Amino acid sequence: MVELNDLKSILLHRRWLILGTAALLTLVALLYGMLTAPQFSSTAEILIDPRDLQVVRNDLYQSSVAADGGITQVESQVSVVQSTGVLMRAVEATQLTQDPEFNRQGLLGRLLGSGDTATDGQAAMVKTIDALRRRLSVKRADKVLVIDVTVTSTDARKAARLANAVAGAYLQDQASARSQAAGQASDALVSRLEELRNQVQKSANAVETYRQQNNLVMSSGRLVSEQEMTDLNNQLTAARARSALLRAQVDQIRSQRDTGLSSGATSEAIQSSVITQLRSQEAALEERATSLRTQLGASHPSMIAVQSQLANIQRLISRELDRISASVSADYQRALANEKDLSSKVGDLEGELTSKSQASVRLSELQRDLDSVRSIYESFLTRAQETREQVTINNTNARIITEALPAQKKSWPPVPLLLAGAMFGGLGLGAGLALMAEFVSPTVLSPSQLQSALGAPVIGIIPGEGRRRRRRFDSPRRRAGSGAEDEEEAISPKLEGAIGLALRRLFEGGDLQPLTAGTAPSLLLTSGASDTAERLRLVGLLGIHATSRGERVLVIDANMDQDGRADRGLLDVLAGDCAMTDAIHFHFGQNIAYMRRGGARKMLKESDSRANAHKMLSQAHRMFDLVVIDGGILSENLKTAPLVASVDAVVLVAEKNVTSLKDAEALAQAADLMGHRLTGILLVDGSIRS
Repeated sequence: MVELNDLKSILLHRRWLILGTAALLTLVALLYGMLTAPQFSSTAEILIDPRDLQVVRNDLYQSSVAADGGITQVESQVSVVQSTGVLMRAVEATQLTQDPEFNRQGLLGRLLGSGDTATDGQAAMVKTIDALRRRLSVKRADKVLVIDVTVTSTDARKAARLANAVAGAYLQDQASARSQAAGQASDALVSRLEELRNQVQKSANAVETYRQQNNLVMSSGRLVSEQEMTDLNNQLTAARARSALLRAQVDQIRSQRDTGLSSGATSEAIQSSVITQLRSQEAALEERATSLRTQLGASHPSMIAVQSQLANIQRLISRELDRISASVSADYQRALANEKDLSSKVGDLEGELTSKSQASVRLSELQRDLDSVRSIYESFLTRAQETREQVTINNTNARIITEALPAQKKSWPPVPLLLAGAMFGGLGLGAGLALMAEFVSPTVLSPSQLQSALGAPVIGIIPGEGRRRRRRFDSPRRRAGSGAEDEEEAISPKLEGAIGLALRRLFEGGDLQPLTAGTAPSLLLTSGASDTAERLRLVGLLGIHATSRGERVLVIDANMDQDGRADRGLLDVLAGDCAMTDAIHFHFGQNIAYMRRGGARKMLKESDSRANAHKMLSQAHRMFDLVVIDGGILSENLKTAPLVASVDAVVLVAEKNVTSLKDAEALAQAADLMGHRLTGILLVDGSIRS
């Protein structure tokens, strides 16, 4: 399973696929931009106000704005601009049917000499309108009431002319549509007026005849007796209200006298200016009397004079209150008399109205019918006159605010935008192809993925080696066969540390099974075909690392599926044709020895080969400190089975982002079938340099 952290490795490993896809799409976009004829776009702007011009008081169209600010109304005009009627007006105004760009003859017509050419008539108009609609773009920007009319053409001047023609055709179409609607409404109203006029005349004659027959005198549309009755009722109501008010005042005064209270608490007494002045003088004298009583005593002459003045003021207040009470009683008596007089008149008039009640009810019904018919007639008459005037008046509140001008730059193809889009789209497509390729043919992405798939631990992550330097370790067999004494090659501290830690984990780690007693520490390296160079490099690096620590190393070439040499080697030892000491070749001051594949041609028995292999490794234990075996590709190198079953460790060499996961699983299965499960994995990471 691909983890998120492995995406970077996948994309980096398959970068040439990604870059190649981006380059291909960019090239296609460049060729398209160079070969496509340039297109020019011009835009005319139309401002549409949902509130129509108020030419007459009762306009045929409502001028109110909808709750959404007229956006819906303006949005519907976008479809009107693109309608066939508007485009037909524009085509006729510009004679566009004669333009080859919009009324082009088809290939079949050019070949046959006639065919589908549309040069006149309805077919030419339909074809030209369709072509113009494809080149036309009408849209409304957000939150504005402006419509943009854009026309694209190979000629900049033609594009501007057509955009202005479409905008002008829209305004003409709106004016014509409203004039036609007003004319139809006016004709319908006029046809109804004569019928309404006859109904008004008939109703008026019926009202007048009935009034004369029943002697009903009218004034301002009402019976005179009804008007008098209404006036008397209003006066009687006002008189009763005043009588009730005065009676309440009289009752209040009598109640205060019966209870022994002063009548000065009434509203008339409180509102009297005379009472107010006398009360002020009384309060001042009482305050002075209190002061003199405290200072001089009650029998002092000044005190006696003040008390005399106070008594005089109180008599005046009592006299004024009596006068107010008498005045209220007199007003009450006059109000009662007026109320009785009005009641008598109302009673007399009610008797007169009773005799005419039935006649007045019927007259009212006839009058209401007349008023209703007359109102409808007057409304229709006024509306017909107003509508007739609107036939010649254009009240559409729309105008062209920006006329289209010839474009200075081409609108299509936008080469920089196409190149940028192709490049980024190619990168995205390439990344998708890379991920798809990884899904179809998964490779080794991380140590955790490899451990999970094979069930063996990654004992070391080895830094990668450049191709230029890889030749130093490409073939220990070639070195063994050269006969030259190669100098021991130095390795970097990072690479040496990685090799040392890998060997320590392999032979000293607690997670692995202990080595078989009595045999030399031996390990067999295997890999897939794509990792052969790295496997050979690691075989050499293991030998160099061991010799640098003073150990004696034996390197065995066990890739038996290849043709062997004529001299003795591994195949001869496994066949029992020679001893191990006769098949090895020493180098580097006797610290490292090599054993070639050998040249035995006869068939080997597995039991004999396994015994000889065990014997060889036992002998190697006494002579060397480490045995490194190049096992080749185990899934193809079946003759290596005796060695696989006898070695202490089988190590898989895999390269990050290179080794196929299916090949690694096949190698692990081959080792298991040969009698030894994978002991560990050496993962080569090319992104880490030594």
